[in-house]
Amino acid sequence: MDMTTTLTGSNFEKFLPKGWDIRRIKECVSNPPESVFDPQPFWNKDFRPICCTNLEEFGVYMGHEIAMQIRLAKEEGRELILILPVGPMGMYKWVVYFLKEWNVDCGHVHGFNMDEWSDAEGNTVPASDPAAFQNAMVNALYGPLGELTVPEAQRNFATRENLPLYPEKITELKARGAKQVLIFGIGRACHIAFWEPHFALDYNSRQEWLNAAYRIGANLHPLTIEQNAITSFRSSWPLIPCYANTVGPAIIFNSDYIIGGADGVLSRGMQWQGMSFWMTLRYGPDIHITSSFIPTLPGKLFFMEELAGPLRPDTN
Repeated sequence: MDMTTTLTGSNFEKFLPKGWDIRRIKECVSNPPESVFDPQPFWNKDFRPICCTNLEEFGVYMGHEIAMQIRLAKEEGRELILILPVGPMGMYKWVVYFLKEWNVDCGHVHGFNMDEWSDAEGNTVPASDPAAFQNAMVNALYGPLGELTVPEAQRNFATRENLPLYPEKITELKARGAKQVLIFGIGRACHIAFWEPHFALDYNSRQEWLNAAYRIGANLHPLTIEQNAITSFRSSWPLIPCYANTVGPAIIFNSDYIIGGADGVLSRGMQWQGMSFWMTLRYGPDIHITSSFIPTLPGKLFFMEELAGPLRPDTN
């Protein structure tokens, strides 16, 4: 007896994102942990999962990978487009550390924050709000970099006014030879940025979905609200906006290289990200599961060892 045999007629059936096949998800999470590195037919030949045994190692690995992309672009004389998340966050202090050790400045870097909390009309929380992604990015990366930092004119945040300008700005940079690197986490509902599973219902084809560049005032899935209650708001729903501005597949999946992180472990055997992690690696590209397209791109997905499982209660 499990969800596959009891879903029909349940309240959870109404809650489950449409397009999600619970039997297929069960197959994804039933893989043995050691098979996590096994390439799948839909994986890019240059995509690799990288295992981390603790959170400090996770932050160092990710931070080094990001800093190295900044350094390489500098050495190549190229501009660099960074699509930036607020979560995971531990890598940013290491980005700062490595760039300062190498004395590499970010004058060639253009930062594009992938999302921001908003209301239904796309009005965002004030930049000074402790919960604002803009505030978090300034405090974690732009500020600590000091004189090596990204110029203010090259920092982009997902406001109602600026987000619609992202496609044009990115296109102009790429026309000049800029490289685009996506840095990301994976949501409980398998979102990248805040591109949610139910958005797929608004598009007539995969290509139309892939061509979507952004959403203003995107309606967030309940799983996303609960994830953020756990990870960022100390369990408190009332503090969390129900909408966000977000980049879409046309920006996310047109990146030249990706650096991802899955660190959703808690304590005492509890975690929230194992299922999302395995769905990303095994489900296969499906517009109802945004992160399922991640392995089709070259790059690295760093993950906490515990997320590989086995995902069973008798293994705690």
